[in-house]
Amino acid sequence: MKPIRTRRAHVVLPEDLVREIDSIVGSRGRSNFLVETAREAIRRRKLIQFLDNERPAWKDVDHPELSRGSAVWVRKVRRDSEKRLRKARRGTK
Repeated sequence: MKPIRTRRAHVVLPEDLVREIDSIVGSRGRSNFLVETAREAIRRRKLIQFLDNERPAWKDVDHPELSRGSAVWVRKVRRDSEKRLRKARRGTK
């Protein structure tokens, strides 16, 4: 795996916030904590953007197994699973 390139950034934080971060992760864990927190915030914002988007998440053509409805597909999956389970039970006796 390639090492992640880093870049220094001067970030100004309120003293009380720095104290709270340090109380959780210590002064040596500050950068990792801020990186993790920023990544979580970015993921959350991207998810919100995705959910706010009116464009469908997938196309029906990409999921032909659902052409007769999701309930039909779920019943088929359950039926197939039950068949495999019965077959496995017969094989172990």
